[in-house]
Amino acid sequence: MTDYPSTRSAGDFANEESRQLAVWAVPPNGSSGRAHEESRHTYRSEIQRDRARIIHCTSFRRLDGKTQVFLNGTGDHYRTRLTHTIEVASISRTIARALWLNEDLAEAIALAHDLGHPPCGHRGEEELDFLLKGHGGFDHNAQSLRIVEVLEEKYPRFPGLNLTWDVREGIQKHSGGYVFPTTGRHYPSPSLEAQITDLADEIAYSSHDLDDGLDAGLLSIASLENVPLWKHAKDSARAETPDLDVSRYRGFVIRCLVNHLVDDIVRQSLANISESKIQNLDDIRNHPSRLASFSKTTRQELSNLRRHLFQNLYRSAEVATANDQAAQRIAGLYHHLLAHPQKLGRKARQRIDRDGLPRAAADYISGMTDRYLALQHKEWVGEDKL
Repeated sequence: MTDYPSTRSAGDFANEESRQLAVWAVPPNGSSGRAHEESRHTYRSEIQRDRARIIHCTSFRRLDGKTQVFLNGTGDHYRTRLTHTIEVASISRTIARALWLNEDLAEAIALAHDLGHPPCGHRGEEELDFLLKGHGGFDHNAQSLRIVEVLEEKYPRFPGLNLTWDVREGIQKHSGGYVFPTTGRHYPSPSLEAQITDLADEIAYSSHDLDDGLDAGLLSIASLENVPLWKHAKDSARAETPDLDVSRYRGFVIRCLVNHLVDDIVRQSLANISESKIQNLDDIRNHPSRLASFSKTTRQELSNLRRHLFQNLYRSAEVATANDQAAQRIAGLYHHLLAHPQKLGRKARQRIDRDGLPRAAADYISGMTDRYLALQHKEWVGEDKL
């Protein structure tokens, strides 16, 4: 008769994982608990529970209908905010594993980092920020935190998702530093898991915006010959396949570009950690600057690629015109809701007395998909008002 191993508890898993992590990593159950205490899960660490809560929340599902660069629905192959998020999560886990960090934490932060993005990409965010001048403005990072702390309704005992402090630390991206919840002590840098997720986000949007721009015909391979990162990636691709047809297999070149950027982060971050004589997680958080980084040369080359994308993709007439029209829809719908607050959704209406009508309207609009924004604008405002 076969003897099967006995069931392991979450504590067993956490202890095993802790032995595999670097001394500067966040432990599997986090470093400072949750705002509202909960009993531990039988099989999952606290960070794993956070990852599941994010994946199952309403705001996460809506990312599939939100713009990355090209308005949702304009092409079957273009990235959406959801596919971008999944790519960031994948890259984050790779870097975390190479640095012996908490992979689950890096992934959870990545999955939540864009929950607060409004419809229509960054142009939509700019429009909401303009509309909310005098009312606190609008920032998608702050909105992501607001979603997981306040807006999601999943549990009867507390608002939001009650995520661990370490995940919320990674979402908020405070330029002025952080405050540890249990002690009130101020510290200048977040965990390395949070730091690498920021960099993974940059790798993902730079590489896949490049891919989508080529697919749309707004970027050309010929013009990229003057972009150093592209040339490095093409040389790497041809080192593996000398007769490579770059125009046909540009995805392979972009894969080499991502690999180059990931490898650069791992090497430079390890050098920074060693030079700073990091001994534990507190040393990471108390360091005056972030230790996860690109090398100086790669940072310059990535900036060069970003300039190329801005000049030839983001500011192209095709992208800019569609995004400006979408921003007009946001403005029209916002002013309509201020005049007719009864049309707000139930949750948004309930927050008017506490947060004010402008913030409630912004919450409602920012949660919309591109498609729903267009439908509501057409019904309530009219397309002739564009």
